[in-house]
Amino acid sequence: REMEAAARGVRPVSQGSRGPFAALDLGTNNCRLLIARRVNGPDRDAGFQVIDAFSRIVRLGEGLLQSGRLSDAAMDRAVAALGACADKLARRGVVQVRSVATEACRRADNGPEFVRRVYAETGLALDVITPAEEARLAVLGCQTLIDRKARRTLVFDIGGGSTEVILLE
Repeated sequence: REMEAAARGVRPVSQGSRGPFAALDLGTNNCRLLIARRVNGPDRDAGFQVIDAFSRIVRLGEGLLQSGRLSDAAMDRAVAALGACADKLARRGVVQVRSVATEACRRADNGPEFVRRVYAETGLALDVITPAEEARLAVLGCQTLIDRKARRTLVFDIGGGSTEVILLE
């Protein structure tokens, strides 16, 4: 797993590192960024404190079902939003970022070209994740809300282009 993560530019967060760290999600409709730093509690690591955020509706998947491609206008909107994210990452001195793209980039015939354009214009390396990875990340994102005593939990990740349904037993 660590080798796979290293190949995607993702490294485990070391206990001593204070960040800041970031998560970027380019979905079918939205581009979201969260920047946080590790905070310590009285006895040990207390988690993360959000220090910056960004959210913009980019409608990357607009027209995708009809054409099978990302439109020029949609790509331009997304690249502009991702450029704003790249600026925030640089200003905050982010030491590690996980940048993912989901259904629109998975489905589009020109998804790989778009990912290359994003890297060329913003320096951001988008990882086009599988539906299984998207589901895994959804569960990780809401794990503090899950009742550990429950026999089963159903998690829904409803996005603009796909919905993942996860049954935890």
